Amino acid sequence: MVRVTTTDRRGVLRAGAGLVAGGALAAGCSATGAAPHPAAPDAPPTGAHATPTAAARSAAPAPRAFPHQPPQITHGPRDRPRVALTFHGQGDPAIARALLTTAEAHGARLTVLAVGAWLDEHPELARRVLDGGHDLGNHTQRHLAVNDMSEADARAEITGCADRLKRLTGSIGAWFRPSRAPAASPLVQRLARDAGYPHVLSYDVDSLDYTRPGAPAVVRNVMAAVRAGSVVSLHFGYADTVAALPDVLAELDRRGLHAVTTTELLS
Repeated sequence: MVRVTTTDRRGVLRAGAGLVAGGALAAGCSATGAAPHPAAPDAPPTGAHATPTAAARSAAPAPRAFPHQPPQITHGPRDRPRVALTFHGQGDPAIARALLTTAEAHGARLTVLAVGAWLDEHPELARRVLDGGHDLGNHTQRHLAVNDMSEADARAEITGCADRLKRLTGSIGAWFRPSRAPAASPLVQRLARDAGYPHVLSYDVDSLDYTRPGAPAVVRNVMAAVRAGSVVSLHFGYADTVAALPDVLAELDRRGLHAVTTTELLS
């Protein structure tokens, strides 16, 4: 059984200074999404040392079709020692940065499915994800129950987030995952395809980190079900996930499994 020590927990949480204050951290798939806030226009850089804008950088990877994969992907090939750790992207940005930094320190790469309203509030995180070598994708605009929506509303949720990703990175994102459901309905699958996503990304391992079970339980939930080719569901926004990630990565290494992006998992 994997044990997360007090020392380990303290060391990891220190990387995301101030993450756990009051325990009131923004939620992932268990919390109601907030209404989007329009992003303030970026001021054009000036001066000799101006930083290039997102538009001036090379575009992020676009979605691609994997001919041997179904429209809705739950896992990758079982004959290669790789897994994909996928994160529902919203919540405290300090936690997001701590998780990205921890993964990079271990040589792991993640897949982040970002909520559009979260990107409106923290637009710099889109490039932070990509600059770390991770996959970035679409998790709808407001993180509502997209499968239960009308066709027009569901389309707006998908394209709204896609538009924000396009504006920030030059791409609609590599992946689409439905919000508040492990799998997309046939209608949502069609709307995602119409928006430019050949596949919907589901998962075969649920960490249940959004239930706040404690870091040791998150590690147990992942390691009890993960195997070669697995796609694991995790969340930004929870201190338990930050504390659990080093032990998850260590256990994967011990089993000879490497955490890669979903694109790498399927390539």
